[in-house]
Amino acid sequence: MSSALTDLFPFPIVQAPMAGGVSVPQLAAAVSEAGGLGFLAAGYKTADGMYQEIKQLRGLTGRPFGVNLFMPQPEYAESGAVEVYAHQLAGEAAWYETELGDPDSGRDDGYEAKLAVLLDNPVAVASFHFGVPTREVLDSLRRAGTFTLVTATTAEEALAVERAGADAVIAQGVEAGGHQGTHRDVPENDGSGIGLLSLVAQIRETVGIPVVAAGGIMRGSQIAAVLAAGASAAQLGTAFLATPESGAADLHKQALTDPLFTRTALTRAFSGRPARGLVNRFMREHGPYAPAAYPEVHHLTSPLRKAAAKATDAQGMALWAGQGHRMARELPAGQLVETLAEELAAASTALSTKGEGERG
Repeated sequence: MSSALTDLFPFPIVQAPMAGGVSVPQLAAAVSEAGGLGFLAAGYKTADGMYQEIKQLRGLTGRPFGVNLFMPQPEYAESGAVEVYAHQLAGEAAWYETELGDPDSGRDDGYEAKLAVLLDNPVAVASFHFGVPTREVLDSLRRAGTFTLVTATTAEEALAVERAGADAVIAQGVEAGGHQGTHRDVPENDGSGIGLLSLVAQIRETVGIPVVAAGGIMRGSQIAAVLAAGASAAQLGTAFLATPESGAADLHKQALTDPLFTRTALTRAFSGRPARGLVNRFMREHGPYAPAAYPEVHHLTSPLRKAAAKATDAQGMALWAGQGHRMARELPAGQLVETLAEELAAASTALSTKGEGERG
């Protein structure tokens, strides 16, 4: 297994890029400074907005960090389904006293412009969600000195990642909070996601590139488990969402451990693509009827989500969270990295001691 990625940071701990204002430069800097790999999320930002955050982050740390991009999405043909969903959401718009968003606000998330920025101002690591970049893109980033990662949710997707020339694959288990990084959005596959440990094992037997494990990881002992399963590092999102450096709304942070929110589920209600969040009123009422239309539905519901946050109404917000959300700790991000590293070391020692005892 290549050590090119893990040589960049002392601990095998990657802070997941969480779009929507969560993965701010302060969070990424704190993680990188503590020995993990901090990440910026370029999703839903302009190319210039991404560039400004990169500049800000470079002013906060000299350590390596990553930037995540969303892949452009194919055209969605059934505009009628989006119109029907917009009609269903009319009551939400009236309740929050806002207008629905324009579903045709853009499909490519400024992908080409963001790539140009990353080639002109290379960062240590670039990752991609919702598909696989071309070999030309991955090769150009490699020539610029950037290590590339691409999300996969199945062994078949991981094989496509390897064949395209990425340096490593992110194995995203179904436990993960936020959007599932499936390469193609196939509604018939809803609910068929693979658990992380099974996925890591399958991908390790399918590809030869390093694997970063993501999905529901909240403790150092879980990091030890995925490393034992063959991963080179672990990526954690929800664990860092609760930190003071995170840009998540306070209401979102509090909801992670609020007894009112007892479980998570995958839903299309907020964006049109499967994403895991805390089950609330909006998800229950609209999830069953949301079309498979990303990013149209994302644009459509954006004003509703903002209005709900402004009204401090957690029942109307997209409360993205992984299955381990009740284990969230309100530690500073740097302290969380150190705590996870200590837990990992203790778990690794226990595994080693147990193995030696069994051999003896």
